[in-house]
Amino acid sequence: MPRPRLTSAFRLGAAAAAALLLAGLAPAASAAAAPAAPVPRLDWRSCVPDFDCARATVPMDYRDPAGRTVELAVIRHPATDRAHRIGSLFFNPGGPGVPGTQALPAVYGMFPEQVRERFDIVSFDPRGIGASTTLDCFPDAAAEQQLLAGLPAGYPVGAAQESAWSATYARFGRQCADTDRTGLLAHLSTADTARDLDLLRAAVGDRRLSYLGTSYGSYLGTTYANLFPDRVRALVLDSAPDPVAWSTGRGPGQRALPPFLRTGGDLAATRTLDAFLDQCGDAGPAACAFAADGGPAATRAKFDELIDRLGRTPVTLGTAPQTVTFDQASAVSSTVLPMLYTAAPLPGVPGFGWPALGGLLQQLWTAAPDASAPLPTGGALRQAQTLGTLCADTANPPASSYPAAAALARDRAGATGPYWVWQTQRCTGWPAEAARDRYTGPWDRPTSAPILVVGLTGDPAWPYEGSRALADTLARGRLLTVDGYGHTALGNPSACAWQYEERYLVSGALPPAGTVCEPDHRPF
Repeated sequence: MPRPRLTSAFRLGAAAAAALLLAGLAPAASAAAAPAAPVPRLDWRSCVPDFDCARATVPMDYRDPAGRTVELAVIRHPATDRAHRIGSLFFNPGGPGVPGTQALPAVYGMFPEQVRERFDIVSFDPRGIGASTTLDCFPDAAAEQQLLAGLPAGYPVGAAQESAWSATYARFGRQCADTDRTGLLAHLSTADTARDLDLLRAAVGDRRLSYLGTSYGSYLGTTYANLFPDRVRALVLDSAPDPVAWSTGRGPGQRALPPFLRTGGDLAATRTLDAFLDQCGDAGPAACAFAADGGPAATRAKFDELIDRLGRTPVTLGTAPQTVTFDQASAVSSTVLPMLYTAAPLPGVPGFGWPALGGLLQQLWTAAPDASAPLPTGGALRQAQTLGTLCADTANPPASSYPAAAALARDRAGATGPYWVWQTQRCTGWPAEAARDRYTGPWDRPTSAPILVVGLTGDPAWPYEGSRALADTLARGRLLTVDGYGHTALGNPSACAWQYEERYLVSGALPPAGTVCEPDHRPF
């Protein structure tokens, strides 16, 4: 059985990816000092059914807008009611590393009818990602996997694996630096992408930006709002991190922690996992296959025993050649965590929802131990498309501190904790010049319109506390709460939340302060 995956629209882009360093670019001063970049011309042509595609040429370095350029792949669905069209709504699905040109066609039907009627919905592959100009560190996928071949597929366990992980990703960073002939590596930050977004806004003829960003896309929207505060029309930021904790870690005891521990991703994941196990136990085996006799407490104990068993002897699921071997690290990090992101089953989309997670865990529980099975090794393909932005954006502690951070994460968050540490450790060996364009604040610049932040109380990746902190930090933020589980309201539908988002995007009207919505469906 292939390892379950989320579609590009619903990944954190890596519940699973992130990390970074220190230093800042004062964007307002830089924008004033540099000449204006030319607005790209978009030559729209029909591509996938009902969508148009174009290429946009933008500066590689906004300090030198007449210098080298990069190409952006752009996609749109025209407003269905042209007579009442408001403008364009830009959409970023998250990541970083998720191509908007793939995500928008996949989720377009989930946008409310009035939004589809009144807006051209536009997305793009950010620089460094997908069909846009990318950082190609390896000649092909085989060469990349050759470098990563000795690594565990989940996260390292024990001193030998931890040392190999650190050394391998240091080589990965050097490889990217050695093969970067254009200087792109120094210009892949979220601030660079926000400047690209502003040029695309001008290219479609909008005076101010209308935008929906989910997960990492909310951080992009936050950055845009503070770089271009007078160009905000309506921004919906769905499932957001605390921007101060993410970008700098400035705060008591935060600077020494890796980024996801600073934002509380490990704690959010274990809270959501506990909620899944409790609700699975309450629902019973008829609704959740992994439920144990004895209810929630017995189901939690069953999960702990499963993780312990997998740590001692792996199991294999599937039929050759489509087999996957699960050990403790790969089962938790590569499978369990992403499957927490979508709580209720999605109609017509198999493999999503907590019942599907219960089914997988029960398969692991009943599978025969397979001590001879080789553990999964290697890594995700084209990791530079994620690391290019992640490693540009935030501060990481020294590589030598990560084993202790992983131990802390395990102590406070259990088996899911170390995953959040080692994903960002990959950036400790990333070239320092990547931080050149990093934006580190301020995050509270007064904007031309208020901004709507949407947060789920049971988000397993960006905890609800992050969305609340962002709404409090923004000069004109308003928090809309969804009292439910999963990552992003887009991936966990709430008609109530969408009604408020639709009204805000169309008319600018905010929900009343303190508004709480319910999801459309509960997991069991």
